[in-house]
Amino acid sequence: MKKTISLASFILTASMLTATCAWSQAALPTGTAVKMKLEATLATFSSKTGDPFSARVTEPVVIDGKTVVPIGATVEGRVSRSSEPRRVAGRPTIAIFPENLVLPNGDKFTLNASLVDTNAGHGTDVNSEGQFKGAGHDNRDLTEIGIGTGGGMLIGGLAGGGKGFLIGGAIGATVTVAHWLGKHRSAMLPAGTEMVMELNRPMTMTMAGPVAGQ
Repeated sequence: MKKTISLASFILTASMLTATCAWSQAALPTGTAVKMKLEATLATFSSKTGDPFSARVTEPVVIDGKTVVPIGATVEGRVSRSSEPRRVAGRPTIAIFPENLVLPNGDKFTLNASLVDTNAGHGTDVNSEGQFKGAGHDNRDLTEIGIGTGGGMLIGGLAGGGKGFLIGGAIGATVTVAHWLGKHRSAMLPAGTEMVMELNRPMTMTMAGPVAGQ
């Protein structure tokens, strides 16, 4: 008798939940932008391929007047590339691979998106493959080369007059440029960096919500 009552109570509870909730679907089209802030710093000198990352959505994604992705949702993923080549070999690179979108209520959806922009500035950018590229050479590099060349000229001039001045400058420039090309340049996305990702393909989200009027 008790088992029968328990079963009946379970069925009644399930029926009440079904009556007050409805399942809805929202389709986010390809190219939908998701704006977020990075939660922990990513850097070429500390982040490795496979390391996790997460970011918090900062602006709601609204479709047909309805909020589909609310502020506070989390984008989870991993670092897919972290390289810090010598300057002669190119610019430092951080690539991230978003995997999941987690709503504040815990619902999780598979995410296929690419990074398209950040507010990092200072000569950085995001290429067509969604990779964050660190800055190239800047005025500090030119100053470093200039100081090396000038130092070589001074030493050469003191040692050999006008001819030594030119030779010293050439040697100073060569040594400085070789040193400059051999150095590594880092790229970093600090915690709090604002990022924009765009969906690479349509994303369908099935969610439970209260029936209108309940």
